[in-house]
Amino acid sequence: MLIGRMKVAIFPLAFIALLAAIGRGSDLYVPVSGLVVDLDANCGLTLEDGDRVARWRSQAPTQEPVDFIKRDQGRDLAGSGRPTLRKDIGALNGQPALVFCQQELVCLDEDRFDRLTTGSGHTWIAIVAPHPQRSGLKDVNSFFGNLRNGENYEGLWACFNDDNTVWWGVRNGVTFGRFDENNPKLSGPRLEAGVFRLVAGRMAAGAGTVALELFLDAASPFARKDIKVNPNANPSRMAVGQERDAIQHPGVESFDGEIARLLVWDRPLTDAELNLTMRRLRTLYFPNPTNHP
Repeated sequence: MLIGRMKVAIFPLAFIALLAAIGRGSDLYVPVSGLVVDLDANCGLTLEDGDRVARWRSQAPTQEPVDFIKRDQGRDLAGSGRPTLRKDIGALNGQPALVFCQQELVCLDEDRFDRLTTGSGHTWIAIVAPHPQRSGLKDVNSFFGNLRNGENYEGLWACFNDDNTVWWGVRNGVTFGRFDENNPKLSGPRLEAGVFRLVAGRMAAGAGTVALELFLDAASPFARKDIKVNPNANPSRMAVGQERDAIQHPGVESFDGEIARLLVWDRPLTDAELNLTMRRLRTLYFPNPTNHP
C-alpha cells in the first residue's frame, strides 16, 4: 500500500520536473531543465515604430530575465538594426516570426552563455526560414551565435552559406581558422528560400573530445563531427540575427530570413527529449505534414 502511494506521489513530481508547458495556451511541452533561452515570436516583444522589434525577452524560466535588444553601435542609422514582426503566417499554423534583413538583437550579458561550449554541452533548436542572402562575408550568414568579438572568435554559430545551405559549428579558440579541427563546420542541405524548417544542434558534455551533431526536421543526426573542448575558452555576447556582437561591421555576417522560435539548453538533451521536443514543435508549427518537408 505504501509503495503504491509512493508511485502515485513520485511520478507527477518527476514529470513536472522534466516537462513544462511553454507557449500561449498550446499543448506544446519542452524540457525546462537547463533551458536558458526561449525566444518565441508570440510573446516577449517590445515594438517601436509599428512593427519594429526593439527587444525580444526570453520566456525561459531563468532566475533573471534574458533580453535581446536592438544594437545601434556601429550603425550609421539608429534603429536600422531592428528586425520586423510578421504576424499570422499561414505556413506556421498562424504563428508569427521576426524578419531579419542583416539585422540583430543582442544579449548584453557578456558571460551568460560561456559554459555552452566550455564543458556543459548544449542543445539548440530553431524554427527558421532563409531568404535569398545579400552580399557580405562569403558563406557566413548567421542566424545566431555567441562568438567572441576578437582574437580567435571562440563560441558557437549557426549560419547559411550564400546558397542557403545550412550549417553550424563550435570554435574552441585554440587556433584561428575557417575551417579546421578546432573550428569544425557541420553542413546540412540547401534550404528553399522562404520555407520554414526545424533545425537543431547538439554538443555533448565533457572536458575531452566531444561530438557535435546537426539535425533537420527530425531527431536523427544529419551530420556529426568531433571537437576538443577548451574549458578556458571565452565566448561572448549571444546575438540573434548574426553570430556575435559585431559592432565593427554590423550586418556583414548576418543572415536574411525569419525566426519564429529559438530554444537553447545549457546541456545536451537526451535522444528521447530531443525527439519529443521536435515532434511537439512540429505539431504546433506544422500540424499538416503535407505542407512541410
